[in-house]
Amino acid sequence: MDISSGLETHCPRERRSVPRARRFADETLTGWGLAGWGRTGDVLLCVSELVTNAVVHGVPPGRQLLVFLRWDGRLLRVEIHDSGGGEPRATDGDTCAEGGRGLLLVTLLSDKWGVRQRELGKAVWCDFAL
Repeated sequence: MDISSGLETHCPRERRSVPRARRFADETLTGWGLAGWGRTGDVLLCVSELVTNAVVHGVPPGRQLLVFLRWDGRLLRVEIHDSGGGEPRATDGDTCAEGGRGLLLVTLLSDKWGVRQRELGKAVWCDFAL
């Protein structure tokens, strides 16, 4: 598959979108023959964390987010698009806090991650090399 192509799904701004996006990612990886890949769990956890961040911090009321996955046989990219402002940052995470460790997990589990500004909002992405 060409890296410029991929599969996507839209999710509403609600907490139920987190398991929905995770299922979409799992089904997509399975369809691409990556179900037994040693990093599948890492990918699914990163999808969950990035979608959670988008729902809580990035998607304005009444809008949706986009989950986009690309695979070219060497590199898997996860992108979560939202229409909110700001630029997410990884923190050290307070071990007693309920949240705040999502991007720290993405940093630790993926090979690389970043934020790409769009005309409306941003895309937070992370890469996993085979």
